[in-house]
Amino acid sequence: MDGKIARLKYLDNSFEIIENGTHVICAVSGKKILLENLNYWNVDLQEAYFSHIEANDKREKIK
Repeated sequence: MDGKIARLKYLDNSFEIIENGTHVICAVSGKKILLENLNYWNVDLQEAYFSHIEANDKREKIK
C-alpha cells in the first residue's frame, strides 16, 4: 500500500482530515490503516489504532 500519510484530528465519533492522504499509522503496532478502514482512535491522545486489540492494549497501558 503506497500513498501519503494523512494528518487527522480525531473527534468523538468521527475525524477531520487536516492533510489529505491515504492512510494513518497505528500508534501501537505501526501498521498502516487505510482511512476507509479506520475505526479505532483515542480523542485525548490523538492516536489511531489498527483494531480493537491495539486500542485495548493502549488503554491497559495507560491505566
